[in-house]
Amino acid sequence: MIKSVLRGFALATALSAVAFAAAKNPDVGGAAMFATKNIIENAVNSKDHTTLVAAVKAAGLVGTLEGKGPFTVFAPTNEAFAALPKGTVETLLKPENKATLTKVLTCHVVAADAMAKTVAKMIKEDGGEHDIKTVGGCVLKARESMGKITLTDENGGVSHVTIADVKQSNGVIHVVDKVLLPKM
Repeated sequence: MIKSVLRGFALATALSAVAFAAAKNPDVGGAAMFATKNIIENAVNSKDHTTLVAAVKAAGLVGTLEGKGPFTVFAPTNEAFAALPKGTVETLLKPENKATLTKVLTCHVVAADAMAKTVAKMIKEDGGEHDIKTVGGCVLKARESMGKITLTDENGGVSHVTIADVKQSNGVIHVVDKVLLPKM
């Protein structure tokens, strides 16, 4: 009887290890993302997020996003920033525009650890659309269609989550294909 229980325990332990290994974070920007590292420690390794990292540094938000959290970050790619009108990124990165840059960036951050499954559940419970309030005071409209989450900013711009559930030690990153803009 004891041998049978021990075998069962050993099998359960082995299956748990396999499940844990299978639950590996997706690579982002060609780099492995580690659930043991914080948002900044991972983001600096993504070649798709160099503009975002530069913007976070210019806004003075590195310390915040290295902090305890939890945070959910909707992380725009370099392509998302490049799609803004010509000169926008350069203008936002100037020291005199730090307040505006901070507002734009904090409209991508939620003070919670919201995995895609949780967001999808809230969308369903709210009849197909869920308001997400960001730390920057923006309200994003989250919708789900065919298993994909979209976010609509206060100006009607729609961003798609292209890589969901990148676990961090202080929250989660969802990669998005468009910069979400606050109403100015």
